[in-house]
Amino acid sequence: MNLDPILNLSPYSLKKQEKEKLYIDYLNELTRHHFINCVKYSKMLNAIDFDQNINHGVHEIPFIPVRLFKMHDLYSVPKKNITKTMTSSGTSGQKVSKIFLDKQATLNQSKVLTNIVSSFIGKKRTPMMIIDTNAVLKNRNMFSARGAGILGFSIFGSKRLYALNENMELNVDQVVSFLNEYQNERIFIFGFTFMIYQHFMNEIRKRNLQINLSNSVLIHGGGWKKLINESITSSEFRKILYDLSKIKSVHDYYGMVEQTGSIYMECEEGNLHASIFSDVIIRRVDDFSIANVGEKGIIQTLSILPTSYPGHSLLTEDEGILLGEDDCICGRLGKYFKIVGRIENAEIRGCSDTYANEF
Repeated sequence: MNLDPILNLSPYSLKKQEKEKLYIDYLNELTRHHFINCVKYSKMLNAIDFDQNINHGVHEIPFIPVRLFKMHDLYSVPKKNITKTMTSSGTSGQKVSKIFLDKQATLNQSKVLTNIVSSFIGKKRTPMMIIDTNAVLKNRNMFSARGAGILGFSIFGSKRLYALNENMELNVDQVVSFLNEYQNERIFIFGFTFMIYQHFMNEIRKRNLQINLSNSVLIHGGGWKKLINESITSSEFRKILYDLSKIKSVHDYYGMVEQTGSIYMECEEGNLHASIFSDVIIRRVDDFSIANVGEKGIIQTLSILPTSYPGHSLLTEDEGILLGEDDCICGRLGKYFKIVGRIENAEIRGCSDTYANEF
């Protein structure tokens, strides 16, 4: 399917009716594509007597549990065309999801990620500090969610510094030197939430380092379980960062390897936003009916990007609350929501959470 007409649009530029009209066409086309080209997916749809020959409403597009990607190899392109296999984060002993991409799917993911993130940090590439070790990127053929996240965001950096060594220790001298060298430029900082807290914030505090990140922007993601257990909320996380470094521009994001590129960025008001490339539906736990605004439920994520595998409509293992649509104070159009946590008995999943568990 041709996504070119939409890939370069502003990511938060469509109102509800415009987006729904667009999504009905794209999602139904994707459903038919995967039905024809993925045998296992077609068996699932046949099992529920789904008629893929007619157009269905956005809420009627069948969702599949995200955990299925840990149990089955699901792809909708010839195996010879698969150029990249990405895996989810997982603790020792856990099965990991495997996501199969061809060249076009990889390119579309990169374009959309660039479009979304640049709307927050600008289109100009800037010096970038990554709160991680470059050791995680050594296997380029089998990308973990953590490695894919680092590599995906690295395209925004003109000069890159990995702030941690292979032992996950802060390279203090290199960090200080890097910040001094680019003190008059805006610096982009990226990392996973727990690693930033454990290996960056705690080290700054312990060493009483004097650093100024007031002209920087930080994007972080990957799970909050460990920090919430330590009573560190999102607002507290921001406050500690500001007290340590004077950084004001801090954005969390929600995303998963099964829909790479279709990330949900946190705005200045602390809300996660669906772009025109993705959407969320909150479903009630007892019967999967659609929850009201303000009502807690299981998060279903939709994306127009998964063309090489049937990942366009997924039921996650996360709970969330839809806060509104088209009326966030930040001015961005689309749905905005918040994450409540993992559903009961769900496996640890986020990059931060899986690392924290091993840590």
